Amino acid sequence: MKSKLLLAASLLFTANVAFAEGERVNIGDFSKGSIAGWEVKEFAGKTNYEIKYQGNRNVLTAKSTNGAASALGVRKKIDLTKTPFLNWSWRVDTPLPPLKEATKAGDDYAARVYVIIDGGLFVWKTRALNYVWSSKPDSRGQKWNNPFLPRNARMLSVRDSRNGPGQWLTEKQDVAADFQKLYGFTPRSIDGVAIMTDADNSKGIAAASYGDIYFTAK
Repeated sequence: MKSKLLLAASLLFTANVAFAEGERVNIGDFSKGSIAGWEVKEFAGKTNYEIKYQGNRNVLTAKSTNGAASALGVRKKIDLTKTPFLNWSWRVDTPLPPLKEATKAGDDYAARVYVIIDGGLFVWKTRALNYVWSSKPDSRGQKWNNPFLPRNARMLSVRDSRNGPGQWLTEKQDVAADFQKLYGFTPRSIDGVAIMTDADNSKGIAAASYGDIYFTAK
């Protein structure tokens, strides 16, 4: 769906927000049992997002059935010159079959975390960088343009199907450096973060779990 990523910017309210500062900037404190401040954006049905207690901690679970696709996002302006590293943990619980993810029919992911530069009224200036758990083998580290919005959304495979279901994995990505690699420029800030588990294009079923999300200086 063409609007799935571009309209995700509407999760980011148009009001100006001061920079979040500190050595660690918390984005999603799911371990505290809350998704306060996060907002759902529905595209094709509704992915079920809820806090559940798993393995001695609270996590955010996401399940897409009947080809559902909705994002969960929060607006928070992050100064990448001070805290450029995005940290999170995740687990795929129900993987999708191998998809041709660079095509419109295969643009689904059991788990993704993405950051957004909001173009505001100039929607065409919105940029999204998607960190995805690919359904294909041997795709870790690969990057490609989103098939619906090649100028506005870029994809980077952080994990692939070799990392089977049920494995908790921890990630750290240099967002400023990744924008340079995928877009050719280094932003000083981003405007928000979103997650999405979706299966609307492949009409499949997908489920994942997400741990806390935060930015750090190093």
